[in-house]
Amino acid sequence: MSRAPVVIIGYGNPSRGDDALGPLLLERLEQCPDIAAGIYEPITDFQLQIEHVTDLEQRQLLLFADASVSAEAPYGFSRLTPLQDHSYSSHSLSPATLLAVFEQVYGIPPPPAYLLTMPGYSFELGQPLSPRAASYFEQVVDFVRGLLQQPQRAFWDRAIRH
Repeated sequence: MSRAPVVIIGYGNPSRGDDALGPLLLERLEQCPDIAAGIYEPITDFQLQIEHVTDLEQRQLLLFADASVSAEAPYGFSRLTPLQDHSYSSHSLSPATLLAVFEQVYGIPPPPAYLLTMPGYSFELGQPLSPRAASYFEQVVDFVRGLLQQPQRAFWDRAIRH
């Protein structure tokens, strides 16, 4: 089975205001005609779980996309390394812990992995996307479109925002 070289996991609860940013990003990317077919596989979920380790297999690049109260506007973009943190024993995992699980399961380092954080301000149940988060959203979409047009580790590493 041939898999897309890039996987993007957009996670968050679409019913909780800005927590919907990860899934909304994937919805918006599907509407972009300039992204090459088959270059990425979108995966949406409420949270990262141990079962997602299988989604990382046979990939060249991994991108985790999530809303964050601590993200700087318009977005944050960083490289991830495997690390078993406190989330290892809980129901949901951090991206770094999921990478550590990948190492344990497959006995090899995971593909290069990156975290895209989008600033979130309102996470109440039943609320729409906040105007402030929405004001940055198109910049995020454009940034990820650029990553997908250059799916190479060196390019993604140069795009890291410190």
